[in-house]
This record gives sequence, structure tokens and C-alpha cells, in this order.
Amino acid sequence: MDSRDSIRFRPSKIFMALPAYNEEEALPELLERIGEAFADSNLPYEVIVVDDGSKDDTAKIVSQMSFQMPIHLVQHEVNQGLGVTLRDGLREAVDRAGERDIIVTMDADNTHPPGLINRMVTLVHEGCDVVIASRFQPGARVVGVPIERHFLSVGARALFTLLFPTRGVRDYTSGYRAYKASVIRQGFAEHGDDFVGETGFSCMADVLLKLRKQGVLFGEAPLRLRYDQKGGASKMQVFKTMWLTLKLLGRHRVGTK
Repeated sequence: MDSRDSIRFRPSKIFMALPAYNEEEALPELLERIGEAFADSNLPYEVIVVDDGSKDDTAKIVSQMSFQMPIHLVQHEVNQGLGVTLRDGLREAVDRAGERDIIVTMDADNTHPPGLINRMVTLVHEGCDVVIASRFQPGARVVGVPIERHFLSVGARALFTLLFPTRGVRDYTSGYRAYKASVIRQGFAEHGDDFVGETGFSCMADVLLKLRKQGVLFGEAPLRLRYDQKGGASKMQVFKTMWLTLKLLGRHRVGTK
């Protein structure tokens, strides 16, 4: 056998894109848990943290962790919002990724369990283009989430199911997702920077609706959301997010975006 044949096939690499703003409390434990999860799964990976103009030691923590794990820091000089930060994380990831690689987005506040990554990646390998860590799948658990955020996610699910029913999707706003890199690359090719056109927390729904138009195959994995492990205060303004999500739905409904 030619020695080249033995190295022809390589595992897909996982690129973690983490938008972060003032996450010095949560980030060290989250990065430790990510490193442990990939040690358990033995998947090749790289972490990309986009620091959105943090005033704390978020960037310093990332630099320190670079001695322990493959991690890359992207910095905004000033705060630009979740949408721009997510967009820059996806851009950085897709620029580094090959066609078979997978891009995972998750919150940097330590509420999303990195142990779920392996299951999400498996679902991508089994045929899904996008896998969502869902609060509405059998087996999901939500611990410690404030009642107003719970109503926001339930209300969003009801509206999206009514206006934009999407096969394979129950949780339209979860930020914890695994994407085929090719899907994200196509999204940027079709929409440019407007692929993530929303600046706030409604950006996740915006991306999903654009991917829906691409005809991608969605799947979900049950999420154990541990809000009781959250480090620091929430950055979400619930009523503003509700209003922006309603406006987003209206624009997509009439086809203006």
C-alpha cells in the first residue's frame, strides 16, 4: 500500500465560534469544559473567541488559555453587539475551515454544555446540515432560567411555528448550533455581511430563516440548559429582543429581507 493512502482521509475539524462580552467570570470554566469535551471525543478542534470590546479580562483569559488549547482571539475595539460579533466569529471560522469541517456556535457564559458537541457533530455526519441544541426536544432540561426569558423562547417558538414552520426545528432562537462549514460559506456568498444582519439577540433567528431559504436539512439534539451556572449578569434586554424579533418576522414575512 502506498503510504499516501494511509493519510488520505482525515477527520473533520470542529471550529468553535464564541461571541464574548465581559465574560471573565464564565470563560475560564467554559474553556476548561470545552477542552475536556474534545479530549473525551478525540475530535480535532480550534476555538475562536470574538471579544466584543470587553472592559474586563476576557481577552487576557483567552491569551492565557492559548498555552493549553488551540484558541484564537478576534477583538473589537468597541462593543458592536451580538450580531456583528457572531458574524465575525462565523467569518473567521469559515475562512479557516475546509469543506468537511463543522462550525459550532455557543454562548460564552457557561450555560451550554460542551459535552453535547459530540452528539451534534454525529448528527451532522449522519446527514444534517445544521443541528440545533434544542430546549424543546424530549429529554431537554432548563434549569434556573428567569421566567421572562422562558416566555420569550416559548413565544418565539409559537410565532415561528405559525409563520415559518421548518421541518426538524422546534427551537428557533437557540445560539448553540453546529453547521456544516459549506452551509455557512454559502450563506455569506449569497448575503455578504447581511447573512447576520441583526445586531442583537434576534440574529440567531435571522440566520435560521436565511438558511431555511437555502433549503438546508435541520436536526436537533436535546439541550440541558444550565442557567444556574451562568457567570455574570445577562446581557439580553428581553423586551427589546421581543420587539426586534417581531420586526424581523415581519420583514421576512413580506420578503423585504
